Amino acid sequence: MDKTKRKGSKTIQSIPPEILAQLNQGVIETANLVEWLAIDVNKMLAIVLEQGGKTSYLVPVLQALEAIKKPTVTLKNATIGQVLLTQASEAEDEELFSFLAEHPADMPRCWATYMIGGNPKLSPTAQLQAIQPFAADTHFGVRETAWMAVRPTIIANLSLSLAVLEPWTLHADANVRRFATESTRPRGVWCAPIELLKTTPELGLPLLENLRNDPEKYVQDSVGNWLNDASKSRPDFVQNLCDRWLEESKTKATAYIVKKALRTINS
Repeated sequence: MDKTKRKGSKTIQSIPPEILAQLNQGVIETANLVEWLAIDVNKMLAIVLEQGGKTSYLVPVLQALEAIKKPTVTLKNATIGQVLLTQASEAEDEELFSFLAEHPADMPRCWATYMIGGNPKLSPTAQLQAIQPFAADTHFGVRETAWMAVRPTIIANLSLSLAVLEPWTLHADANVRRFATESTRPRGVWCAPIELLKTTPELGLPLLENLRNDPEKYVQDSVGNWLNDASKSRPDFVQNLCDRWLEESKTKATAYIVKKALRTINS
């Protein structure tokens, strides 16, 4: 569950001014995607860096944001994280990452995930290990940003990444289990596809098998979506796997996953 119990507004225009001010100041977490999209990223950046005594980093980040031709919130967050990583590295600043990673607002924690994903000093294994606390974050936005931040690393080091992520499917935290499949979806959402998993989804079996009967709907949805992605290029694999699962695992969880997995094949 997310820390905040607010439901959030349905439109940006209906967000109360006092709530929007608190969001921009980094005082509270966003309650939904609408609030996340409503944040004035530049304003929050200036306030957060002032909070951390890091105002010298502001101008380079703002310049990088200004250079983005087609800005989206995701691209802005990635840019902020990458430039802050560069600035902190040049200044030998070891405090900035911890400050952002522990920030009470969700968006600064998102910036921290990109400081992990863009850090060339971290090996692929070290990146995944460093991202796990963010995969387990209580906030939906941080969890989504976490897998997006390291997806390029996963794609470039697929075999290693799958091996590292396999034990995550047995983790006590459902958010960590879900990260294993969500981060490796063959097609994914708002991200580059993993071509090898589109053509050879069998590589993902060690992850999928461990989650075929997961009790959490959050995880079930991710597994079903993973297989639905694969079904668009390898319907034979998905159909055969689902048939076997239904025979071997007669549970509501497996039945739900299979239904979600076969929605494109059965459409």
